[in-house]
Amino acid sequence: MKIIGLMSGTSVDGIDAALVNIEGTAANLTLELLGFQTYAYPAKLRAQILKVCGGQAMSLEDFASLDDQIAAVFAEAAIAIQEQFGQAELIGSHGQTVFHRPPHPGLGFSWQLGRGEAIAHLTKRTTVSNFRRADIAAGGQGAPLVPKVDAYLLAHPTKHRCVHNLGGIGNVTYLPPKSQPDWENAVIGWDTGPGNVLLDLAIQKLTDGQQAYDQDGIWAAQGAPHPDLVQDWLTDPFIHQAPPKSTGREYFGVSFLEKCWQQAQRLNLTEADWLASLTEFTALTVVENYRQFLPQMPDEILLCGGGCRNGYLRDRLQIAAGGIPVGTTDEAGINHDAKEAIAFAVLAYWRYVYNFPGNLPKVTGASCPMLLGEIHEPLSGARV
Repeated sequence: MKIIGLMSGTSVDGIDAALVNIEGTAANLTLELLGFQTYAYPAKLRAQILKVCGGQAMSLEDFASLDDQIAAVFAEAAIAIQEQFGQAELIGSHGQTVFHRPPHPGLGFSWQLGRGEAIAHLTKRTTVSNFRRADIAAGGQGAPLVPKVDAYLLAHPTKHRCVHNLGGIGNVTYLPPKSQPDWENAVIGWDTGPGNVLLDLAIQKLTDGQQAYDQDGIWAAQGAPHPDLVQDWLTDPFIHQAPPKSTGREYFGVSFLEKCWQQAQRLNLTEADWLASLTEFTALTVVENYRQFLPQMPDEILLCGGGCRNGYLRDRLQIAAGGIPVGTTDEAGINHDAKEAIAFAVLAYWRYVYNFPGNLPKVTGASCPMLLGEIHEPLSGARV
């Protein structure tokens, strides 16, 4: 089956669209990436999404309009990638997260805009969306959802692997060797803290919004991290909270960054030194989480997500990891830019074709395995 996976993460960079061909059973599938593109949000829409993520109030009517606008650009991405790489039979859309609240206390809550029924209507393709809700209803975090896909696509026969997504928020999947007895039940994963979010927000602050990110970390690389300041940031409770755990811009966002900025100002850090310190903090949150919560340190770390393109961040992460090789998922056959979008194509395949649970309760904290995603049929072709 040819399936489109659509994904926009907490960086709100744009819509990642992956067209994949998936064959095989739910537990033994093969996957071929037929095409991948990132489609930028219109500037005005991106700015509006970021304001909502930052807590700006709006009327319900305007919120409904925002939902429709996001669905429309997701649908445009699905149509565009088919025009370039061929037709699909199914769409799996993550949508755009605008609010995420972990379950403490009570049930969690996570809101992804870009409703699946509108995408199905506009594309005339069956669409699976709202992947997080079923896990949350079972008491889970609703995140991260990619670890089960990582397990089936990226586990190694003999190596202990960490697959680390450096999106806006960083998250890890720990994959024990397949040769280990009951290996699948030993898979774990969680959000480790900031990925690109603080770095991007800092660049936007320093350039009055004229620059979205630090290309390849060039600006940050001109500075030097302030060790004491970084160590102070590393005392943050989330870093030391035991999994399952998830987070978002609600925690590592504008308010957190402003606190970091004020501390840097009191120490008279240069802008480059502040960026270098934020980069060091981001890298060390990864390794600190590994040291505290993994059963053992991995044999290798495979990165994916936008942070792969930040050479300075990758260098600092390699230094923090010591002798553990840091590469990308490309080395294991999965495009590092497309991996998250691919994951939601796989989750859609599992849900639509096999009714196969997509969550790992050990990862999310859900009480049981759940079918993830709601199925929306186009008006012209409802499934019997």
